[in-house]
Amino acid sequence: MPRHRDAGTGPVVHRTARIGLRITRAQRQRCFGLLRSAGDVWACVLEVNAWRRRRRDKPAAGFQELCRLLAQSGPGTFGELDSVGARSVLRNYSDAWFSAAARRKAGHSQVRFPRRRRGLMPVRWYHGTFTVTGQVMRIPTARGCPPLAVRLDRPIPYPADTVRSVTLLFADGRLCVDVTAELPVTVYPAGQEPDPRRVAGVDLGIIHPFAVATADGEHSLLVSGRAIRAEHRMHLADTKTRRRATAARAPSKGERGSRRWRKTRRRARLIEGRHRRRVRQALHEAAKTVVGWAVHQRVGTFTVGDPRGVLDLPAGRRHNLRLRQWQIGRTLQILQDKAALAGIRVHLVDERGTSSTCPACHRRISKPRGRNMTCPHCAFAGHRDLAAAYTIAGRTPDGATTTPPATPGGMVTHRRAGRHLPGVARARRDPAADHQGRRRKGPLAGGGPPHHLRWGVARLTARIHSYTGPHPVNVRGHRTRWTRVVRRRPIG
Repeated sequence: MPRHRDAGTGPVVHRTARIGLRITRAQRQRCFGLLRSAGDVWACVLEVNAWRRRRRDKPAAGFQELCRLLAQSGPGTFGELDSVGARSVLRNYSDAWFSAAARRKAGHSQVRFPRRRRGLMPVRWYHGTFTVTGQVMRIPTARGCPPLAVRLDRPIPYPADTVRSVTLLFADGRLCVDVTAELPVTVYPAGQEPDPRRVAGVDLGIIHPFAVATADGEHSLLVSGRAIRAEHRMHLADTKTRRRATAARAPSKGERGSRRWRKTRRRARLIEGRHRRRVRQALHEAAKTVVGWAVHQRVGTFTVGDPRGVLDLPAGRRHNLRLRQWQIGRTLQILQDKAALAGIRVHLVDERGTSSTCPACHRRISKPRGRNMTCPHCAFAGHRDLAAAYTIAGRTPDGATTTPPATPGGMVTHRRAGRHLPGVARARRDPAADHQGRRRKGPLAGGGPPHHLRWGVARLTARIHSYTGPHPVNVRGHRTRWTRVVRRRPIG
């Protein structure tokens, strides 16, 4: 990725999309060989600096110095990994070392320098070293090695001339590539661009990931995140059930696992990665909804309350789990990236006390237990998250003017995040739930037919109950399982 751009070009932002690979077994082995070679480069740098540390010499941390050491190693030292991919590993080490040095200089003594070995390291190639033709990507290799062409499982969502780098990595139990593109900031027609003087406050939360209210109190937006919470709870329940089922065949401490155990661990990694992708996609959808609403309202400035200070406060076992699943940093980063692409400025302010302050009379009140806030000092009553967003809008560094919202408060737009998650549609993820989402109890708490087949099953059950002949038996002389089940099931 170029570090210097022409002065005449407009503002740009960098966006990254993660795309899976459709590769053969031989291509998979070669991709893992590149990642292992990158891990060898990382280990060599750690070893060299360990020698220098024992001799009390200055560590090799500069990028140019590390590149000179790489050139001295000679060609063919790291398998099929070319010099561009090896230099990307050296760049990661140099950035990590200087970042740790800066934080230690600022007083964070607990920060450590990079000294941990890694078996697989991501490899990045910059613009001009790789080619993309349709859904086929050609990855450069070392001199004398055959070329490596891999197929992407979906097209790149960016124009071909904007792609600046690709990164091969192993994440969530699968091989994938991160495609980074340089996109210009959105240009709007005259009179439709976001106005920087129009300010909207953004309150982040768990039940509602985004609650947005304009400074004039006329328009507001609520994005529901209950589907994301349900995904976290269902994934936690599935993980506990799976661990209880596999605990019996787990190897003892210090014992090497079998092939079956490795397959079980791989399946667990795939499920965990799928859960993280689902939540990440839901957060992207929520942030896209907020930015689209702001563009429609011509909001040019977001004032976001930063709630990361509550992570250090002990709040009990259950609430601490909710805070860890919240992903505040990822939510802020996603909102900032999408707002920058739309040309909207983002300010982070302290959100302390916003949920217990009346937005109309600005007096402190007790924090409500429910979703509605009622001020005992004035006539204000409304949603507490929107009230907090309105209070946050008044803390804009530029000094945005706010108008006390009316009771109950302007036009409120409701949206949902995570419509793609299991359980949101009619096809439930829980196999022991009926078509109304209620949990069945007793011996019939099993899968059952889909919703669109329940009427036919009910008619078949009625016919079976009206049958007065002998019971059907299997080859061993016992009643069949389906006969016992449907006779205990209520008709209809």
